[in-house]
Amino acid sequence: MMAQKKIAYQGERGANSHIACLDVYPDYEPIACRTFEDVIAMVECGDAQLAMIPVENTIAGRVGDIHHLLPSTSLHMIGEHLMRIRFQLMALKGAKLDDIERAYSHVMALGQCRNFLRDHGIQAHTAADTAGAARQVAERGDPKACALAPALAAEEYGLEILAHDIEDAAHNTTRFVIMSPDPVDIGPDDGQAMTAFLFQVRNIPSSLYKALGGFATNGVNMTKLESYQIEGSFSASQFYAEIEGHPDERRVQLALEELGFFSNSLKILGVYPRNPAREEIQSRRP
Repeated sequence: MMAQKKIAYQGERGANSHIACLDVYPDYEPIACRTFEDVIAMVECGDAQLAMIPVENTIAGRVGDIHHLLPSTSLHMIGEHLMRIRFQLMALKGAKLDDIERAYSHVMALGQCRNFLRDHGIQAHTAADTAGAARQVAERGDPKACALAPALAAEEYGLEILAHDIEDAAHNTTRFVIMSPDPVDIGPDDGQAMTAFLFQVRNIPSSLYKALGGFATNGVNMTKLESYQIEGSFSASQFYAEIEGHPDERRVQLALEELGFFSNSLKILGVYPRNPAREEIQSRRP
């Protein structure tokens, strides 16, 4: 019998990343890892076949922990998953919401539920991740402490949900990227593709402006552009970008050629199908 394939994620059982793995790859065994470095390493060494990595949230912004890993990894982005995030306030069985004084969760989760916590006078305390916070609340046995976590965490650790769906906005969504040792086989005519890449601009005046000009002139939509300082310098920057289109499309080829002329390096991180849920999520925004 063939061994069950595995998908690695950062966090503990019951975390949103665990749920994302179950949603997209129900036939894979989810493997919890302590850090994003451990997730990447597990797939690179072959102990897991895929990685589920959160990269951004519509309320709290980007998940910055993973971006310093991208330049050195050999993995490829092969897909994206957009998941509606719902946080439950959970505590020991028999606890009352009016008695809760402290909430524990990942900093991203606390930021996504700040209105509820402020309205109820609950102090926010940072934990390593959402599900880990639920486990700690269960282990400590403090009736005045709660965790903000997905409903699955309450099942995993025997907690009672005292308040449902306490996130601040209905459009609260996290985007995950799926990473694999092998690129996905998608052609330019297979549907709307997304291309993710890293680049470093040359140290010349207006280099970023000139490097990006080719995307505008060739009608390529850039959906994301983020900068990161590198090599301990405040002047050397690396950029992460995502565009709509496939590198084999002529218009994208021309844009990337112009980008390359004004850049010291360019690394394609992945080409994968655009998730149709993007439009649905955009329509929910106020």
